[in-house]
Amino acid sequence: MIGQRIDLGHGVRVGFSDRWGGVSPEPYAELNLGGAVGDDPAAVRENRRLAAHALGIDPADVVWMNQVHGAEGFIATGRQPDGEAPSVDAVATARPGLALAVLTADCTPILLADTEAGVLGAAHVGRPGLAKGVADTVVALMRDLGAERIEAVVGPSICGRCYEVPDALRAEVAAGTPEAYAETSWGTPALDIPAGVRAQLARQEVTVREVPHLCTLESEDHFSYRRASRTGRLASYIWLEGEAQ
Repeated sequence: MIGQRIDLGHGVRVGFSDRWGGVSPEPYAELNLGGAVGDDPAAVRENRRLAAHALGIDPADVVWMNQVHGAEGFIATGRQPDGEAPSVDAVATARPGLALAVLTADCTPILLADTEAGVLGAAHVGRPGLAKGVADTVVALMRDLGAERIEAVVGPSICGRCYEVPDALRAEVAAGTPEAYAETSWGTPALDIPAGVRAQLARQEVTVREVPHLCTLESEDHFSYRRASRTGRLASYIWLEGEAQ
């Protein structure tokens, strides 16, 4: 259910879901956490409850986004009214107990923290978000809240060996972020979004923690839009232990 957990220190925790342990039927089996993919809303609510409890957090304390492949973000200051997720791709908070969540099925989730300042951030980075600079947005939001020494974790996502794109699109994205230029394992043009994200964060003087990267297309334990366009969504969470207010 929760495939990977990371302790960043000072009470900051990160968790990444896999696709197992939920109640959704095919093609969303099993732990679909996305509410806009055609799954039964009741199943999604139950899956979100199960995932939150597996992490030891209250489902009501999870802050979701209606992700739109943009570069806008917001600051979360308290619990989110049910069904009122803003249409953004970045979020930051300084409130203990709130868990920031990113939904993906090949896109790259980034979870960020200044553990000493108690400031957290999360962002959803697909190919459009990389080009628009959503990683810069989340860093700016965190710095507005007082973050100085920011560390980031890059979560499960499609790798550069698997993310085939037209040559013109590769050239367009790589013009802004050269580190995203890649080639598939079968020799065709590709983009490496995780590498591009790491480079953008490095330019913002954000330290990226080295953790083994998991390719969602290659892993049957994770949802992948490239593998099956009608599929579920994974969630990546970051939170600072404490009681949400």
